[in-house]
Amino acid sequence: MSGRPAEGRPLENRVALVTGASRGIGAATAVELARLGAHLVLTARTQGGLEETDDAIRALGGSATLLPFDLAKDGDELDLLGPSVMERFGRLDILVHAAGTLGALTPVAHIMPKDWAEAVAVNLTAAWRLIRTLDPPLRASDAGRAVILTTGRAREPKPYWGLYGATKAALEHLTATWAAEVAGTPLRVNLVDPGAVATRLRAKAMPGEDPSALAKPAEVAPRIAALCLPAEARSGEVVRAA
Repeated sequence: MSGRPAEGRPLENRVALVTGASRGIGAATAVELARLGAHLVLTARTQGGLEETDDAIRALGGSATLLPFDLAKDGDELDLLGPSVMERFGRLDILVHAAGTLGALTPVAHIMPKDWAEAVAVNLTAAWRLIRTLDPPLRASDAGRAVILTTGRAREPKPYWGLYGATKAALEHLTATWAAEVAGTPLRVNLVDPGAVATRLRAKAMPGEDPSALAKPAEVAPRIAALCLPAEARSGEVVRAA
């Protein structure tokens, strides 16, 4: 993959990996990155959902590599992701980590061990393992960009949201520390808070809410994709996409 980017395709010849790419914000961002010219590496638990995203990418004339696995359970496979990317592409230009879980909305004193373990595995441990395995290929890029999704609950506690908010707060700290550690390199690392978006996770958390009043994933995707451009200079920030 070499050559100058075509006009209107600033990510031509770039390689982007998106987690949670089978639906919602992850899928919409993957399609937007493809529209901008990137080749996509898509991960999610469901093969069918990934194929739908792949179809949308191919409809734009783009290309994708599908990697169906569970970030929280397939740890050994996840650890091999970075070396596999390096072997195939020689680098990774973009990481968008959109996968996450709501967990149980319950008083802190009522959080069950099973729910705690699942939320920590999906929202925190998976991110750590992604950073660990993908840091080398991202550093191998001349303009590596990492964007990790977060939520306002990480900074604004609300009753019953302790499990989700705590895991996302830890995720923010981990990501901000990583950003500080790579400050002397071309790699830029940012968090993005998409705000209220009509996703399955949002519907589960707010079942009485009218989704037509919310932003659609395709509406926030271009703002997330903008953080992935080689011209993006910010790093270590929490950026609102809404």
